[in-house]
Amino acid sequence: MDRQAIREKLRTILKPSRYLHTVGVENTAACLAMRYGADMNLAALAGLLHDCAKNLSNEELLAESQKYGLEISEVEKRQPFLLHGKLGAFYAKNKYGIDEDGVLDAITWHTTGHPGMSLLEEIIFIADYIEPSRREIPGLSEIRRLVFVNLTEAVYLTLKNILEYLKNDTHSELDPHTYETYLYYKEKLGK
Repeated sequence: MDRQAIREKLRTILKPSRYLHTVGVENTAACLAMRYGADMNLAALAGLLHDCAKNLSNEELLAESQKYGLEISEVEKRQPFLLHGKLGAFYAKNKYGIDEDGVLDAITWHTTGHPGMSLLEEIIFIADYIEPSRREIPGLSEIRRLVFVNLTEAVYLTLKNILEYLKNDTHSELDPHTYETYLYYKEKLGK
């Protein structure tokens, strides 16, 4: 399925605000890929499909993930919204015909990240955070400026912001992958 056909399908299943975000991530990812020498088409494709399972409720995310035999962590059982990356990668492969492992991995990890992310994974991770329709949050303007200068530093600051947000949010639990990813980038930058 080509990107235009995927866009049309997503337009019918995502809320308008989620669709706007999705197209924003698609375009931001393509720009970052151009800047950092990654494949622009793969980046745009991963950006377009990164939230293709985001329209499901927590109950549906859990049920669908169980139905398809996806690995579900204890944190994901308590916070099923975290499954939309894994399930989205499954959908990308099985509903949209995507077989590029790099795209599927970028979709899988776009919410939590993981230590040693590939360039494409970093691009989708950060594009999801900085795309133009995102509401303004502390530190976002700085990250948007930095991302085209130093991607690694921008990923680190994004992770730091996420940890700070989760520390103050009594309704959310930190996925261990996010903390491990933060420590990885902190060490990589010698901080």
